[in-house]
Amino acid sequence: MDVEINSSRASAGGAKASGFPRAKPALTVIACNVLEKEIRHFAQGLDQVRDLVFMPQGLHNEPVRLQRQLQAAVDRAEADEGTEVIALVYGLCSRGVENLRHGRCPLVIARAHDCVTLFLGDKERYADYLREHPGTYWYSPGWIGSQAPPGPERDAKLRREYTEKFGRDEVDYLMEVEAQWIAKYDRAAYVGLGVGETEKDVRYTQHCAGCLGWSFEHVKGDPQLLVDLLAGNWDERRFLVVPPHHAIRLTADATIIKAVPMPPGP
Repeated sequence: MDVEINSSRASAGGAKASGFPRAKPALTVIACNVLEKEIRHFAQGLDQVRDLVFMPQGLHNEPVRLQRQLQAAVDRAEADEGTEVIALVYGLCSRGVENLRHGRCPLVIARAHDCVTLFLGDKERYADYLREHPGTYWYSPGWIGSQAPPGPERDAKLRREYTEKFGRDEVDYLMEVEAQWIAKYDRAAYVGLGVGETEKDVRYTQHCAGCLGWSFEHVKGDPQLLVDLLAGNWDERRFLVVPPHHAIRLTADATIIKAVPMPPGP
């Protein structure tokens, strides 16, 4: 059964009531749990953040399942009459955010291909970095905690999972397939937003880079994009506000995403 990993009212997570009417619409935030610590931290004190909903990390590897679970979360948020806007803390993420149906609440999302933009704080900064270092794989506190980044722990985890699911003869082949996509990278970049960051994670990223024969860089993150998404500061250059009965679609230019009218349907 597909379920979200965690949902909590913001008031229970530390957001304080101001005692004054909200100047900004009440938000339900739906996010990947790779950013859970950062979101909980920056949502503190934001009275407009009504609910925080965290989805399992790794769904970007299964776009159909990601879209199905996101749609269920959007439906639940719209059923809550206190929610006025739904904030998606995602990038395009294998295009799993496309075609989400919503009939009452606008959706708001950063213009981003993936969550690295949220760590770097600007899509142009991300694009510039990739032009200079196209073979970069990104490590962050939440990503490292999920045991998802390339490295010895991931290899051991995958080998165990493959051994349990498939015959031993197939394990070596599947590990070779895994090595093929990793081969396009040559650089490990660690980035964080000052929340949950540890020297241990930096050293771990360096260790993974060494095991893989990659170079390493510690890149300073910028939380402003995430802060403004949660705070309701949604300028058109950095964010897309999707009206009800419209869908998110990929563009072929630097805007990354656009809103298009959704055809009637179930």
